[in-house]
Amino acid sequence: MPGLSDSLPRLLYVEDDATIAAIAVEVLGEDYDVTHASTGEQGLELALGHRFDVLVIDRRLPGMSGIDLVRAVRTASIETPVLMLTALGSVDDRVQGLDGGADDYLVKPFDFAELQARLRALRRGSRGVSSRRELGDWVFAPETQAVFSPYGDRVALTGAETELLELLSSSPDHVFTRDEILRAVFPGSTVTTVETYVHYIRRKTTPEIIETVRARGYRCGRPR
Repeated sequence: MPGLSDSLPRLLYVEDDATIAAIAVEVLGEDYDVTHASTGEQGLELALGHRFDVLVIDRRLPGMSGIDLVRAVRTASIETPVLMLTALGSVDDRVQGLDGGADDYLVKPFDFAELQARLRALRRGSRGVSSRRELGDWVFAPETQAVFSPYGDRVALTGAETELLELLSSSPDHVFTRDEILRAVFPGSTVTTVETYVHYIRRKTTPEIIETVRARGYRCGRPR
């Protein structure tokens, strides 16, 4: 059952490898009230019955897979941020996890510093502006780290994608330079990172959702 701490954010960690789980629980326990589940079924029961601030779910689990677990959580209208862990690192594998409802994806083996940074980004995104924003024919819901297509389909975004789209949509008439985006969303990274994440968002949604303004930068596509 979940821990008793009222001060630390609550994290549900679903991992069947006992050795990895023991290390992760110890490290994450410095910043989170961690509840560990070793099967997908147990993880789903906990996720449905208790409130958590973030979920970390391994993709390969005995019985119910991590993807099936996330889908079940989303079907129950639980919008808690989800980070999926996996040894499968191909693009198709990542896309399947994100399409299943995960918000971010981390490939094993990973550095715990990166895991903790991604969890912080996910939680920042989940506390974002609650109002939905129209981006052309699409609707952006930053509080759930998702965009909705004109047909109502939910498209999950990673923490970084959400932060980028939230910045651009905060001032639809403003053209954000690549340097502005770097300072606000990707400090310490290169311009290539900005271009890569713009590509990620367009690939998941539509090329028109982010407009490229030649020699200047980017802005969100205007409503039609």
